[in-house]
Amino acid sequence: MESKPDKDHLESDSLEPLTAQSVYRLWSKTYNTQGKTDWSHLFPYYDENIVFQDSIQRVEGKEEFKAMCQRLTNRCESLSMELKNVIKSENVIMIEWVMTMSFKKYPSTPLYGSTRLTLNKKGLIAEQRDYYDMWGDIFNNIPRFNKMYRRFLARKFG
Repeated sequence: MESKPDKDHLESDSLEPLTAQSVYRLWSKTYNTQGKTDWSHLFPYYDENIVFQDSIQRVEGKEEFKAMCQRLTNRCESLSMELKNVIKSENVIMIEWVMTMSFKKYPSTPLYGSTRLTLNKKGLIAEQRDYYDMWGDIFNNIPRFNKMYRRFLARKFG
């Protein structure tokens, strides 16, 4: 009986390796000037068992990750990302970014954050951890409330 290579192995053989330069180029193509996102060119770089986590959710599996990306697209009027720095060390890639989101009835909101991508032995993304202060960045755009929020944080957390 002939054994078949697994799906991830076949996909990763045809992909260019993820380097700081290729990540910068690939992620920059995700958000176009009209604010419409397209992650389809990135999904082949994700392992079937990807674990994604940020400050509000944890998602496991490639299909769940794709669904999460689609929910973000559906919620936003527009979505853009400016990459500031991309650095790779061994199997870890760090991306520093500014994501600007526009929701219905609300002004555009820049979120400042970073992403850690951890690659598996096949060179696919096995883990993605996004770091950002969503509420602080959103509250900065709300007159008067922004100052109350910052005072609260300073008083309670130093």
